[in-house]
Amino acid sequence: MDALRFHWCSPPDTGQATPTDTYKIGALDMGEVTDFVQEAEELGVDSLLFGISNYLPDPLPVLGALSQVTDRVKFMLAYRPGLMSPTLFAQVVNTLAWMSDRRISLNIVSGISPAEQAGYGDFLSHDERYARCGEFLEIIRGLWEGEQPMSYDGKHYTLKDASLGLGHKGGGRPEIYISGASAVAQQTALASGDCWLRYGDTPEGIAKASKPVLDGGTRVGTRMHVLARPTREEAVAELARLMRNPDEDHEAWIRKWVDTTDSEAVKSSYRLADGAKDEWLSPFIWTGAVAYRGGPALCIVGSYEEVATYVHSYKAAGVSEFIFSGWPTRDEMRNFFTHVVPLIRRLEEQEATA
Repeated sequence: MDALRFHWCSPPDTGQATPTDTYKIGALDMGEVTDFVQEAEELGVDSLLFGISNYLPDPLPVLGALSQVTDRVKFMLAYRPGLMSPTLFAQVVNTLAWMSDRRISLNIVSGISPAEQAGYGDFLSHDERYARCGEFLEIIRGLWEGEQPMSYDGKHYTLKDASLGLGHKGGGRPEIYISGASAVAQQTALASGDCWLRYGDTPEGIAKASKPVLDGGTRVGTRMHVLARPTREEAVAELARLMRNPDEDHEAWIRKWVDTTDSEAVKSSYRLADGAKDEWLSPFIWTGAVAYRGGPALCIVGSYEEVATYVHSYKAAGVSEFIFSGWPTRDEMRNFFTHVVPLIRRLEEQEATA
């Protein structure tokens, strides 16, 4: 099997210091973001996920700027169909491919909050958003795969003789990650994606959910948090420190927000957390931050060796890549890539020679 790929979620600022913190919003410090990204490049991060939400800076101009101050690290652009015409989106991504020397991939998300989507003028239901996503992907892939001029007559998009003068650098197209936990998200990943990306679970849980996708030849990735220390005792003690004086008002707000979401990915993560025993879904997956942070906050916890072994065990479940975060995210990124990744690579070498 190929080596596991490790991505990291890039925060809009320095990231949450604790699981119950909220992001600082209302400002963008490009010096701080640049410093974070350049360290990620030095550490060997495969790519950095830049999310999209109404409380975040738009990732497109940010990635354009970052492409000019980095050489190797790749950028995973999260974007929602419906915010931009597919032709214009392909044109923007092609431009980024030239600016970054092809260091761009796509994380296509269909939206998790009807209220937020409404703020953008989008009132489609969950499944209708995925239907539009399917058309969007069909168009942009067609443009990248040589169908130019391209005409299209669908329910959500109509194009006539679409053509782009600037193609994707080197030909081809970027990798496409499809996020979601619903059946329609899986179907979209199988039809138009390279990797199905879902929130975390145990290796056994992911193996069961991923079987149709893997059988269809599409890769599987997962997004989680990680907390690794020299010993398990130190890791658990750090959890206790991080969870001192939690913001109960923020927890109540998150619960209220979850009641309004139509995202199966979000709801499934909360079901896992609610069913966990004493906040542990497994001996190495802590769920205590989900109530404050949402779906991505399922956290792999343990010593360096324990975390390395547990992460490596996901390969047998069909997972080929991870998007991690941490608290604080820059410190944990440095910790993970310095102390844990070398142990995982050693396990992969042993596996290859066994």
